[in-house]
Amino acid sequence: MLKIGTFFENFLKKDSIFTEKSILLSAYMPHEIMYREEQIKEAANILAPALRLERPSNLFIYGKTGTGKTLSIKHIMNSMNSIAETNTISMKMIYLNCKLKRVADTEYRLLSQLCKEFGREVPTTGLPTDEVYSIFYKLLDETKQVIVLILDEIDHLTKKIGDEILYNLTRINAELKNAQICIVGISNNLVFSENLDPRVKSSLSEEEIIFPPYNALQIQDILRNRTTKAFKENIVQTGVIEKCSAYAAREHGDIRRAIDLLRVSGEVAERSGSSIVTITHLDEAERKVESDKTISAAINQPKQFQTVLYAILLISPQKNHFFTGEIYEVYKKICTKNNFNVLTQRRISDILAELDMLGIINAKIISKGRYGRTREISLSLEESITIKLREVLEKSLRVS
Repeated sequence: MLKIGTFFENFLKKDSIFTEKSILLSAYMPHEIMYREEQIKEAANILAPALRLERPSNLFIYGKTGTGKTLSIKHIMNSMNSIAETNTISMKMIYLNCKLKRVADTEYRLLSQLCKEFGREVPTTGLPTDEVYSIFYKLLDETKQVIVLILDEIDHLTKKIGDEILYNLTRINAELKNAQICIVGISNNLVFSENLDPRVKSSLSEEEIIFPPYNALQIQDILRNRTTKAFKENIVQTGVIEKCSAYAAREHGDIRRAIDLLRVSGEVAERSGSSIVTITHLDEAERKVESDKTISAAINQPKQFQTVLYAILLISPQKNHFFTGEIYEVYKKICTKNNFNVLTQRRISDILAELDMLGIINAKIISKGRYGRTREISLSLEESITIKLREVLEKSLRVS
């Protein structure tokens, strides 16, 4: 029988293979951001006028997940805020992650959060939105200042609220007498601005910076740099960093994924009682991270998205390949049985495209001659992940 107290006592006696594991966490902010000097310099040049109390151009930063966008802009933000504080400059940079719930899932909550950044608590509900705008305007205009508002995952904001919020934020400057506001948007969607209302796009008049994916050699250099600080000497076996880099390069150069893999590999090695991190530990970590990533991506999606995915999981044990129409029929049955709203087949096609982009399914468009075109769908997940995902979705949707 396991004595839990003894287990923890023994755990404390063991030497860790890590020296500073926090270096392998996504929240870690390195002093130097490798292979992003060009993009950082370009963004810094655009935003620097804020330190002279001149409003910079609105800036949009694009790139796939894990290409250093957020890390780079936070690096600039920390530096500019520090210089502004040292030199008593009325310039403030505010960072908001629009993907987080209760921060930007409604226009009201976004404005409430912005007011909070200026020290004013606004009730989470209850006031007319116009009144919250009015409070925000007054807070901004209390002094001559420049505000740089960084909206990370900005495409999630417009998906949840609509793009009118961006128009309102950019039009604030016409109402202000003392202050000015500049918008910095960060998005994984490279065509985000093309889908905006022309009136909103015109009001933004933004400059753009594209962050390219890291290649395998760049990922190796970054991982080696982190490894020397995060692990004790000679802990990571030869070949682990190279294979870890190859995994991440395959996933469009996602450095965040590479760092996660390295950390989890170390954790797997420690749990198994190993004093070194081997390729076997990395392979096990890859399976674990892949599973966690898929589950997290699915559970954070709207219910309709989850219902479509659940329909696919119901079909997949019987067929390796299936079509949009087949998925739609199963999806409708699930909705009818559980009193969910039924979306149109066109909207379901959009959701299938998103699932394809997330790598959960493979969607191949095939021609059926005079009957038009359709998507041939196949599931891209291992059986172990599929079983776990189905359980999670049944719990979330409350179906069985």
